[in-house]
Amino acid sequence: QVQLVESGGGLVQPGGSLRLSCVASGFRLDHYAVGWFLQAPGKERERVSCISATDGSAFYSHSVKGRFTITRDNAKSTVYLQMNNLRPDDTALFYCAAEEDPAGYVCNDNVPLNEYDYWGQGTQVTVSS
Repeated sequence: QVQLVESGGGLVQPGGSLRLSCVASGFRLDHYAVGWFLQAPGKERERVSCISATDGSAFYSHSVKGRFTITRDNAKSTVYLQMNNLRPDDTALFYCAAEEDPAGYVCNDNVPLNEYDYWGQGTQVTVSS
């Protein structure tokens, strides 16, 4: 059974940190680019970070660059999102998604959300004092 499962969300104070995990099963994650997306209440889902399959190149949205770090451990079929210096406007449901990436272009081309093959169920991040 193909699955992506996110974990690591929670309640944190402004300035705090969380590390999200995205664990894949049922397919070879090393063949896929993985993106992290957030969806705040009443807003559209948006990509905040992406890591390519071929060389591990990382991409970040302007709003998280310098605060978030995406990494992958293919041996563990896991992609991580380290989030530091969290702000109240980071409060959202965070999703990971995977898209097959044989040429390494998925992240760089910022492919539309509906082209991603697999999605997780999301993990809630709340930043509040």
